[in-house]
Amino acid sequence: MNEPKGKFAWTVKVGEKGQFVIPKEARDIFDIKPGDTLILLGDEKRGIAIPPKSDFMKYAAKIFGGTSFDEEGPV
Repeated sequence: MNEPKGKFAWTVKVGEKGQFVIPKEARDIFDIKPGDTLILLGDEKRGIAIPPKSDFMKYAAKIFGGTSFDEEGPV
């Protein structure tokens, strides 16, 4: 089966503490480094998403009327 370009799927196991490891290939593709903050979005009907933080901050700025955001919040 041919995968669509730029589309990926991985499986992870949730440990006893509710933690999971992001696969190395995913960390490399999305440049996720130790200490990075990730945003976890959830929808009971559609599932869980972890969008790139930079993309999410752009959406937050639009939602909040052009206010700029960084890891700490509004700037």
